[in-house]
Amino acid sequence: MNKLICLLAFFVSSQIVTSQISLNIPSSASIAQTSTADTHSWTAFHNPAMLGYLEQTEFGILVDNRYLLSELSTKSVQAGLATNLVNVGITFSHFGYSLYHEMLVGLGFARNFSDRFAMGVQFNYYTAYFSASNSYRGALLAQVGISARLSTRFNLGFNTFNPFQTNIKTEYVVKRIPSIYSLGSAYFFSPDLVWRTQTDKEVSSNYRFATGFDYSMLQVLVVKIGAYATDYLVPCLGLGIHVGSIFIDLNGELHPLLGLNTMVSVKYRLGK
Repeated sequence: MNKLICLLAFFVSSQIVTSQISLNIPSSASIAQTSTADTHSWTAFHNPAMLGYLEQTEFGILVDNRYLLSELSTKSVQAGLATNLVNVGITFSHFGYSLYHEMLVGLGFARNFSDRFAMGVQFNYYTAYFSASNSYRGALLAQVGISARLSTRFNLGFNTFNPFQTNIKTEYVVKRIPSIYSLGSAYFFSPDLVWRTQTDKEVSSNYRFATGFDYSMLQVLVVKIGAYATDYLVPCLGLGIHVGSIFIDLNGELHPLLGLNTMVSVKYRLGK
């Protein structure tokens, strides 16, 4: 059974790299993974520039379950510290189980310049467990993000994860870490209705195209719908609940070949 899970993890990992979303990167709270231009939400290991828009210190946890298998779950925690000079983000993510797992630790810095432009840099340390040698191997990765408000209704975002194509080499195998470039946009039809698009390119894989809409109702409920496509079209639905200082996001994706992905994110913001 454990060998079967390992083989399944390897197969799913190869499929996910092809579709630009690596297993070791937690899913985004943004629908259809359109987080590159989402100035309302910062998700760990996505665009670090979004950290610059935080006005309050926040803490969050995220659980991402792929295809209803606990062995393919990603769990992450994050803390965004808002300061007058530079916002600081601390993140940790764990994917897998005892026989195969990957971990990411990130330290990010971001600043919002007059609400027109934001820039973020994050330093990530990636670690993988190799059962063949019963050892851990790691690598330091860079991540850079930019966000620009071109008008009151339209903004752009850019993010690159592992731009220097860093990999891990062992005696038996080379573990390739995805190198991803993302460009996103957000258009505000109104303060309550947002349309986001995103294009991702992993250097050795196909393009990924995504789009999604967020509609806010009664200031406490957000309905989200979207889709993304590479080799397959994957529909996405989500719901956001905002009560006081607590923000809850529930997203679901239905892959036509591999099945259902679910994501739950809970954040708590200090202050009013």
